[in-house]
Amino acid sequence: MPSINEILTTASDLLFSWVLVVLLVAGGLFLTVRTRAVQVRHAAGILSAVRGSRSGAYGGITSFQAFAVGLASRVGTGNIVGVALALIMGGPGAVLWMWVVAVLGTATAFSESTLAQIFKVRRPDGTYRGGPAHYIARGMGLPALGVVFAVVFMIANGLAMPMLQANAIVSSLASATPITPQVGALIIVALTAPVLLGGLRSIARTAELLAPVMALAYLVLVVVILLTHPVQAWQALESIWGSALGLRQGLAGVAGGAFAALLNGVRRGLFSNEAGLGGAACAAGSATVAHPVQQGFIQAFGVLVDTLLICTATALAILVAGPEVYAPGVTTAEAANTLTQDAIAHLVGQWSRGPMVILIVVLAYTTIIGAFSYAQICLDYLTDRPGAARLLQVSAVACAAVGSLQALTTVWALADVMLGLGAILNLVAILVLSRWVVGALRDWEAQTRHLRAGEDGSAQGAGVRGAGDWAGTGGPAFHADSPHLPAELSTAAWPRRPRP
Repeated sequence: MPSINEILTTASDLLFSWVLVVLLVAGGLFLTVRTRAVQVRHAAGILSAVRGSRSGAYGGITSFQAFAVGLASRVGTGNIVGVALALIMGGPGAVLWMWVVAVLGTATAFSESTLAQIFKVRRPDGTYRGGPAHYIARGMGLPALGVVFAVVFMIANGLAMPMLQANAIVSSLASATPITPQVGALIIVALTAPVLLGGLRSIARTAELLAPVMALAYLVLVVVILLTHPVQAWQALESIWGSALGLRQGLAGVAGGAFAALLNGVRRGLFSNEAGLGGAACAAGSATVAHPVQQGFIQAFGVLVDTLLICTATALAILVAGPEVYAPGVTTAEAANTLTQDAIAHLVGQWSRGPMVILIVVLAYTTIIGAFSYAQICLDYLTDRPGAARLLQVSAVACAAVGSLQALTTVWALADVMLGLGAILNLVAILVLSRWVVGALRDWEAQTRHLRAGEDGSAQGAGVRGAGDWAGTGGPAFHADSPHLPAELSTAAWPRRPRP
């Protein structure tokens, strides 16, 4: 009989090779049409979403901190190793299809994050909680299904993810330093314990500092490479276009042809930016904003940062390095773990291997804290007992220590299956509740038009009310009695609460 690991691996391959790929692409297309291409019509708003997002927490966490938590989880080792593997398996053309799914993914990320805001709840400590479990329960009226999502997502992100990322950290350190796994485990516990035990605010503050800084540092490094290798950079862009459309078959992946480029690019784009998988929605529901659409915009911006910037930077660095490092159809999958580091070392010198190890370690670390925040939010949906939160925090630190010391093949497969099942539930909920997204977007657009015309777009009352306890001033304020929203959400159905 097949082993548990074989069963889990088969299920994981099925989910992430076809099922989720089809659902995520179809969902992105549907939501793009449903919102009338929000990512195009409001491109300026998405690109400027970060401006002013660091203020107005009102006891919770700011919009920017929620964005940084999502970015911490999105931007990880997958942007380094995953992109390298996509190039190996799909050729340079995979990058173009990564861009395509990123554009679709902005509509999905916008939708799930807006829903997380609409159906969020306020906790006694002044923070907010929202996400798939909340809008499955409150929007779809299926609290039991919300429990299923919360349990699955909590275990995958709160217990399995710390183990897996800690293992990646120790492996990176062992490859470039004399640090033993035992010492690596102690380092990881020392780094994760203060942050995870500090709760959501502590995670948000750490992510706000680390995630943007490391992403920016990596982008600056690659920009310098491109500026100092302009000819190779142009040739890399040409190879991306030609390989994606099958115009230059010699650049295709080991499977051959444009189809390999499409499939591998779509997979990497989808699972790197996490749009539709549910995690970013958990972060989005924790923010304090005046209107749900504002957080929808900023989380959509995170998709663009992850795929159009970070993943593209990795791909270009590898392609610019040339055949000495990467040759389409020749370089094997085993090289993916170090391909990016090899490319950068080839271009700027061997001294860069040390900083790259540090970068990978920090990215894996931020993934731990970002993913754990999702688990914390799911646990808060299940229970508000302080003892349960402390147990999850201690367990996560212990799992990180265990993961540092041993191989985790079965845990990898189990985490993938659980994340995949959670993603399916989330995608179904987003599609079913898409009318709420459209209603909130129309409300925001109407108020914005009034404000630009010099009218008071929040004349119905600037207080914070409705399903989400919104707070904030200076822009459109969300109201439960907006004529653009479905009839189920009304001031009669949802209690008004004072501004915190």
